[in-house]
Amino acid sequence: MVKLNKIYTRTGDDGTTGLVDGSRIAKHDPRMAAIGDVDELNSAIGMAIVEMGKGDAASQLSIIQNDLFDLGADLATPAQEDADFEPSDMELRIVVSQVERLESEIDAMNDALEPLTSFILPGGSKAAAAVHLARAIARRAERTIVAASDTAAINPLALSYINRLSDYLFVLARYLNRDSGDPLWVPGGAR
Repeated sequence: MVKLNKIYTRTGDDGTTGLVDGSRIAKHDPRMAAIGDVDELNSAIGMAIVEMGKGDAASQLSIIQNDLFDLGADLATPAQEDADFEPSDMELRIVVSQVERLESEIDAMNDALEPLTSFILPGGSKAAAAVHLARAIARRAERTIVAASDTAAINPLALSYINRLSDYLFVLARYLNRDSGDPLWVPGGAR
């Protein structure tokens, strides 16, 4: 359980931040960029939930928000290059069941949708537009996690999770627009 009595510590005033194991890295380190993008994604999902109100989709996104804290903890936990990335009492890691849950939810939503016949524009309802924004941030988070993996050992399931999450958000936005229809791209339509 996390207990925060004091929000500021002044330990980051030198441009470094602490990792789970107590080591410190520069705030501009690729690992910190990835953690920051995951945090931004979590905030965008919070905004999407506000646009949706109550319901199954909002409940699923709340579970995903919790997963994103798990992902942030995973990214903030250094590992050796040959690590097995198994979770333990001291190390929180993304696990295969989290990835599989996203895949199952994608399949369930996709079954209720017509096949795509065109690229779609990010928009439609306010809730779908908010989810599309979260999807774009998820894609950026994926790129920064991949960049971090060039300099640090990163859990392969962390990469799988963020990749699947952007797919999930794309399908969720379509699902939210299923009654009104997705706005479609018209190639050269503004010429």
